[in-house]
Amino acid sequence: MKLINKKNKNYAQIFQLFTEEKWTESAKNFNKNISLLFSGKKNEVHIQTNEDTVIFFIGLGKANAANFEFQQVGQKFSQTQKEKIQPVPTQIICENITEKQFEEFFKGLYLGTYTYNFDKSNTLWNEKTELHFENFSQKKLDQIKDNTNAICEGQFACMEWLNKPANLKKTDVLSAALKDLSKKYDFKYTSFNRKKCLELGLGAYLAVNQGSEQDAAFTILEYKTKVKNAKTIGLVGKCVTFDTGGISIKASDNMHYMKSDMGGATAVIGALIYAAEKELPVNIITVLPITDNAVSENAYLPSDVIKAYNGKTIEVLNTDAEGRMILADALSYLSKNYKTDVMIDLATLTGSSVRMFGDTCGAMFSNNDRLKDLLLKTGDQTNQRLWNLPLWDVWKDDFKSDVADVKNISMKPIGDCIVAAKFLEEFIEGHQNWAHLDIAGVAFGNTGYSKEKAATGYGVQLLAELIENYH
Repeated sequence: MKLINKKNKNYAQIFQLFTEEKWTESAKNFNKNISLLFSGKKNEVHIQTNEDTVIFFIGLGKANAANFEFQQVGQKFSQTQKEKIQPVPTQIICENITEKQFEEFFKGLYLGTYTYNFDKSNTLWNEKTELHFENFSQKKLDQIKDNTNAICEGQFACMEWLNKPANLKKTDVLSAALKDLSKKYDFKYTSFNRKKCLELGLGAYLAVNQGSEQDAAFTILEYKTKVKNAKTIGLVGKCVTFDTGGISIKASDNMHYMKSDMGGATAVIGALIYAAEKELPVNIITVLPITDNAVSENAYLPSDVIKAYNGKTIEVLNTDAEGRMILADALSYLSKNYKTDVMIDLATLTGSSVRMFGDTCGAMFSNNDRLKDLLLKTGDQTNQRLWNLPLWDVWKDDFKSDVADVKNISMKPIGDCIVAAKFLEEFIEGHQNWAHLDIAGVAFGNTGYSKEKAATGYGVQLLAELIENYH
């Protein structure tokens, strides 16, 4: 990845970027027929050639568009034109673009190179591909390059793990990869097997894991900064490597998509990588309760009563409401054993949030107004949007149990994402700065790089931006 402040005499390839306004102003300087085919609208591409040069005219849309739209343009351009882009020194021309707009476009170019299985065979990763841009100093370009590399490392790791078939991400494989990651970035790595989980009393997590042929792996990764008095951020990611629904088995239609039920964990892993790549001055504690939700003679049953880590008992009405079971123990373990300034959990949790928002945004619940506002604002900035939903106590009645403290589902056909959030609130141990993000509709879906539904990378840029700017 080379981004250089220089200008050669001749180029075999030019990326010429125009906003709509700039094209209106500049069109007179070009062959008049180009205006029949190109107007600078977002994602428009016109290719002009002569004997020596291929020029890609790239439409950026409105000059005052949100920064993330410039990333979308870069991403779509590199996805759709990958066969045509040559591995040669390339001039980028764009007047009046801000540093942030250019950074987002550049990020998009490289994020758009992702396909599963990811390797760096795309032309843009070729060492012969140099991107030359004169508008900013080399120091600023280096910063843009480093930021892009960090977000690619994080987001590609997120997408790669989510896209893997179930048989290639069994617990031991994922655990080994997280151990390697910890060595690379100097994370503190802790993982509890079934025996240790039993000793610790992680009953809700173990209930889900007991049906699995694979051992438990209740995993904690800790990133520590050398900066004194830094904030500590706690992140929890739902990490069900494959969800059959357990005894309350899911319908077979589209069950293959249940490899995506670790979308919360992969977003957390991606954000953690980003923080480490950039050496951000924060501490991050991540809890990843890794398991599958399997059907076997040992699987937990509807009507079981389970004792969670914090001592509360849970009546299981539906074994497919397993996400909130493992998150319950993860949240209370994090709260009881670590002091965090903020605690956020992410989970592909409910069909209810999908029915409500589709692939437009995640459902957000928070007990802290400042955190709520910060998440909403960050979601808008990164286009990984969230919508706030209530945590009113009136919903508590829906999961009261006759035989335990709580039950794991209300059995009503309405508001399950809210019931799930209220259920999780029972396990945050009074933490005053908590948010729950239900990302079931947005972590996995239609993408520009795949025929079937696939990982979107949702959550990585949201968390990365939040962590970087959390004071």
